[in-house]
Amino acid sequence: MGAYERQVYKEIQEWRSKVLKRSGLFNQLSKKAQTKVNSYIPEKAHTVISDSIKKMIKAILVGSDITTKKRQPYDVSLYARDKLLKEKLASYRKTAVVEGAGTGAGGIFLGLADFPLLLSIKMKFLFEAAAIYGYDTKVYEERLFLLHIFQLAFSSDEMRKETFNVLENWEREKDRLADMDWRVFQQEYRDHIDLVKLLQLVPGFGAIIGAYANHSLLDKLGETAMNAYRMRYIKDLSLS
Repeated sequence: MGAYERQVYKEIQEWRSKVLKRSGLFNQLSKKAQTKVNSYIPEKAHTVISDSIKKMIKAILVGSDITTKKRQPYDVSLYARDKLLKEKLASYRKTAVVEGAGTGAGGIFLGLADFPLLLSIKMKFLFEAAAIYGYDTKVYEERLFLLHIFQLAFSSDEMRKETFNVLENWEREKDRLADMDWRVFQQEYRDHIDLVKLLQLVPGFGAIIGAYANHSLLDKLGETAMNAYRMRYIKDLSLS
């Protein structure tokens, strides 16, 4: 392991502590309130929402795989991969900001359109991240891995710990995973972004909030993706 890899390993440990740290009081209370609200939603509605998000994401996964560039060769350095990932993140973040400002300024109907548009941007970015770190998204387990990265970025304390454990021990955990728990996946994501996305629908403030929110959400996903793939890359490197 070279000097840069040792530096990255230290950064991963710091990120690990940050991810597993308990959320602040406001986030905890928000999660409790949203869980209470979800309990009043009929089970049939939850099923419909879960199925809709599952179909939406699977459609995005197919489209993203077609347009993603080939994965980076094995002999590309970790430093070069990290540099390329940061460049890609900056590009996708700009796209998300423009999209958030545009839909936020357009009132409630365009504001509602923000959900699938932003989801598509996030998924496309994750496919790019996988290719940069040398993982083949045509393989089913790699798609499961990137979906768990998404879940890690946008979930509550308990689910975050559980998901981090899956990613940290991927070689052991992947064999027991047949598919995502789509009910949990959509509920965690919705709970994470509901408040800010509702504010995006407020007339006069929607454009500002939409741009800021999308910038922050892409930053969060970028940090999570980079460190999750770095963590896996360094483990794979030590085993080779």
